Amino acid sequence: MPHADTLTVVHHDDTRTRFEDVRYELHRDGIRIWSADGEHAITDVLMTHAYRQREAAA
Repeated sequence: MPHADTLTVVHHDDTRTRFEDVRYELHRDGIRIWSADGEHAITDVLMTHAYRQREAAA
């Protein structure tokens, strides 16, 4: 499961939702995100931007 320091979800209406320090899974019907705030399932995804600035732990 990928880990991102910052993850931005761009929705179909061009609004953006930003998350920090998350794990995520892309699915055919959207994205599932696990953050410190809990689990999020988003289905209206136009595009995502994920950035990893540090090395992943093995």
